[in-house]
Formats: sequence, C-alpha cells, structure tokens
Amino acid sequence: MAARAKSRARALIARGMIGQRMKITRGLPVGSMVKCADNTGARDLRIIQVIGYKGRLRRSPSAAVGDMVSVSVRSGSPDLRRKIFRGVIIRQRKPYRRKEGYWIQFEDNAAVLMTDEGEMRGSEIRGPVSREAAERWPRIASAARIII
Repeated sequence: MAARAKSRARALIARGMIGQRMKITRGLPVGSMVKCADNTGARDLRIIQVIGYKGRLRRSPSAAVGDMVSVSVRSGSPDLRRKIFRGVIIRQRKPYRRKEGYWIQFEDNAAVLMTDEGEMRGSEIRGPVSREAAERWPRIASAARIII
C-alpha cells in the first residue's frame, strides 16, 4: 500500500506538481463559477469535481488556491463549450491565511485550463497568480506575469 502511494506521488511530481501544500481555507465548492484566466478561448468555468479531495459523508467538496479541479466550460469559443477539462485554481475571493500571519484575498475567482499531464493549455495568464499556486505548479509560475 505504501509503495502504491509513493508511485502516485512520483507520478504527480512528474506531471508538474511539486511538494505538499499547507492548509488553505477552501472557498470554492463544487458548482462554483470561476473565470478562465488564460488565452485558450474559454471565459467562464464551472467546478465539477476537486481532484484528490477526501471528505466526509454529505459534505460538499470544495477547492482552494492551487488545487486541481475538473471544470466544464460554460461560455467561450464553440469548440471548448460543454466539454470537461482539468484546471488549477489561481485566485479565490475567500480570504485565507498565509504562514507569515497575514490574510490575503483576490477580487475574483479564477482558474487556468491544464492538460492531464500537468501542462498549461494556454500560453499566457491574465491577472495576478497566488504564490501558493505558483509554488505548486511550475508551469503556471513560468507563464505568470505577476505572482502575489
């Protein structure tokens, strides 16, 4: 069982995700609408599922900054609409506490579309990216203009 968990961790690191994440207030439950912050052609995304979420019975799964989620494109270019993709949350409105002791929140909820291998679908990101998402996903950090 332990060997299986190690191999899954290695696979995630190979796909572009690095290390463990600290506890962040989860502000985006399943069903939330988020903006698409990259240049793929999608505009609005709806969260369908949080990847790797282990919860309690009848508790709605929710995502935080840096989490990978399954999203459906609600508006945007016709070839992307009504299809399911993977995405990573890069901004959330719900305030969360950093290790240094201060609280941070953004103006909107936003995500970027990713492939199953951990690569970004778009080539640029509009707006700021949280430091937690940039530290966890190096591909997002390289494409981000502003990291807060």
